[in-house]
Amino acid sequence: MSTQYSPVAVATQQPPTQLFTKAGGIVTAASQIIHQRKIYRLPSVLMRSGTSRGLFIHRHHLPKSQSEWGTILIGALGSRNNDPRQLEGVGGATSTTSKAVVVSKSYRPGIDVEYTFIQITVGQEKVDMTGNCGNMASGIAAFALEEGLITARPGQSELSVRIYNTNTRSVLVETIQVNDSGHFLEDGEYHISGVKGTGSSIKVSFLNPGGSMTGKVFPTGNRQDKIMVHERSGLPEQFMVKATLIDVSNPFIFVDSSSLPPDYHATGSDSDIALDIIESIRRQGAVQFGLASDVDSAGLKRGTPKIAVISKPLGPLPGFNTRPDISVLAYSMGKVHPSVQLTGAVCLGAAACLEGTVVSELMKSEIPLSSQELTPLGTDVSLKITSEKQDNIQNDRSIVIGHSSGTIDVDVEVTENDLVQSVTVFRTARRLFEGTILVPL
Repeated sequence: MSTQYSPVAVATQQPPTQLFTKAGGIVTAASQIIHQRKIYRLPSVLMRSGTSRGLFIHRHHLPKSQSEWGTILIGALGSRNNDPRQLEGVGGATSTTSKAVVVSKSYRPGIDVEYTFIQITVGQEKVDMTGNCGNMASGIAAFALEEGLITARPGQSELSVRIYNTNTRSVLVETIQVNDSGHFLEDGEYHISGVKGTGSSIKVSFLNPGGSMTGKVFPTGNRQDKIMVHERSGLPEQFMVKATLIDVSNPFIFVDSSSLPPDYHATGSDSDIALDIIESIRRQGAVQFGLASDVDSAGLKRGTPKIAVISKPLGPLPGFNTRPDISVLAYSMGKVHPSVQLTGAVCLGAAACLEGTVVSELMKSEIPLSSQELTPLGTDVSLKITSEKQDNIQNDRSIVIGHSSGTIDVDVEVTENDLVQSVTVFRTARRLFEGTILVPL
């Protein structure tokens, strides 16, 4: 189906017009004026990918210039006119259901397909293309196979696909299941927290994920940083938190829960005060990351860096027998995330294996992080792993992360030189509909 612009006639009702008859009587008629508007016909596939849902679009179905994508995607998802409910689009009025990926066959050496991730802001006519979404990424191989961008050999039951993300200039390898007809096998018994049903497991490995946007794992040069938030309207007096600013698959700020101000804990993690506190930390952290020149400009890009609050788990989560190694409460686009971003799990898993981060310190000690000093990084050449075994970290460096919807396992692969070679997670995905979205311009 080809993408095209087409005019659509729209009848607009006008105020009643009075008409006079020969007999002097008055009749009222409604006059109509026909307006023409352009409609962009956008072929797309809606998929549930991991714990996110969004549009999967062929690159050739959008204009050549990325600067023209925003208006089309804002209309397709339903954020035109700053609509928080996204009624005139296919978005779900949450940050996890207002996403898109643009996919194409790749001509880069050693790469099968490539994609660009776009976050469409709910309730605002804005898009953010500065970071990656691991959950949406986990559906790329399945989409590519179904759309003919890649093919499976006859009799092949498993297919590994090398994928390039243009946002972060990083590579991931996905391994999907293939049915007897050479199509993606959706059905299976694998369950992920945050999704009610099951599906076939999708192995997603992020290769050499350090320094995805900043070029450094620890852009500040520290494995722990102090973030000072100054007084601003609606917030308590200035406060300081302990955090790790780390860039692995996406830039993240991991804040030690015990260092947050009392108002955060007193009002609840999703209260207006708590959300303001978190956003203020995120903005100041963006400046320290080097991703923004000041806190005001940091507020214009709410998707990067991302932020999460970490704490030591008290025990197994309800319905789960395994006690997580670390607990996380993630935030996304100014709201509490229903689970955790997949890139957040990847980044957190890596941070857990790095000596001196707030994550690793929480995992091996009950001592509040607020009493500890900053830990300098030293030479930042890659993700270095301590040779000493840490408490709660298995020999194969498998980390169990607890979040609001359950748990996620993260496997960190390490080379003989103690460098993180890849971080692997498992997801499921399902194709929900395919068709054409009519986007008014």
